[in-house]
Amino acid sequence: MTIGPGLRRPLLLAACLGSMLALPGCAAPNRVAPTPEYYGRADFTSLRKFDAHVHANSSEAAFLEQARADNFELLSINVDYPDFTSLAMQEEAALKLAAADPGRFHFATTFSMDGWGRPDWATAVNSRLDRSVARGAVAVKVWKNIGMSVRNAHGDLVMLDDPGLDPVFRHVRELGLPLIGHAGEPRNCWLPLEEMTTENDRSYFREHPQYHMYLHPEMPSYEAQMAARDRRLQRTPGLAFVGAHLASLEWSVDRLAAFLDAYPDAVVDMAARMTQVQFQSHRDRDKVRQFLMRYQDRILYGSDLTFDPGAEAAGFRKEAHEFWLSDWIYLATAETQRIDDIDADIVGLQLPRSVIDKIYWSNARRTFFESQAVRR
Repeated sequence: MTIGPGLRRPLLLAACLGSMLALPGCAAPNRVAPTPEYYGRADFTSLRKFDAHVHANSSEAAFLEQARADNFELLSINVDYPDFTSLAMQEEAALKLAAADPGRFHFATTFSMDGWGRPDWATAVNSRLDRSVARGAVAVKVWKNIGMSVRNAHGDLVMLDDPGLDPVFRHVRELGLPLIGHAGEPRNCWLPLEEMTTENDRSYFREHPQYHMYLHPEMPSYEAQMAARDRRLQRTPGLAFVGAHLASLEWSVDRLAAFLDAYPDAVVDMAARMTQVQFQSHRDRDKVRQFLMRYQDRILYGSDLTFDPGAEAAGFRKEAHEFWLSDWIYLATAETQRIDDIDADIVGLQLPRSVIDKIYWSNARRTFFESQAVRR
């Protein structure tokens, strides 16, 4: 198994789950009995859930099998990521899994920036999007290569608000599909390693210095990336938008709240950013809890779990289950877990059942299937 392009924490070190994990140095979580207002650990597999951000890059059955065991529907997001298989291979894998279990597996398509600048680029992209939608795609992904690596004929970075992208994003809106937008990187990317707030970010950027923006001051700043994203939403009013990875505002629930207030058509997924939320709740649990209560209709659960061709199935299934369960314990219960990536014992938020039902299920169903903007 690989970690998705959202810089997710390493699974086996994510948390200690009592008797379910026996990791060195991990304290067992306290057990808090469920009540009629709150879910407990035992409710995890019985409740239907939706993971709105995974990458099933292989048509092998392991991902679907674990999703069935843990009662998840999946949205697999195709992305033009160099470490993944080709876009054609990603879509073929998605189609096979969707055919095997259409009620549980869904996919988001994407587009390549190859040929950018040619007069027919947008027309060709829109034609490919139409084909993917006809094959069952329920959303479109735009990735951080726009703003961080793709350049025009003059050598300038193509930013998300570039007018040349207007025809594509208007077409996504006309199709009635949500745009899943990964803009920039976590704010840690622009900090020196010793100032980063989570070990998963430190380890990733230590191993991938080419993506560590602190080392590349000639590149756009974090704020420039966020501003380009916001200008894109202003350029395409009415576009249903899913801010992947908490819209890259994971470091501050205050900043994220301001974004959600400014863009009422936007929702965000939590994929690969739970440790940043936990970092904040360790300092002010009530503030983070109140944020999730206030914006309970705008948050989608996502993991960024990734299953690539050749991955070992049994190991993936074990890690995926532990990963999903750790997040459930944090959001749904008041149990305490050791989170190694922030070197802290973290008390769960114990969100009410009604809020958990939205974050884990109904918000995703509304966003991808039930909105009036989505043509099924």
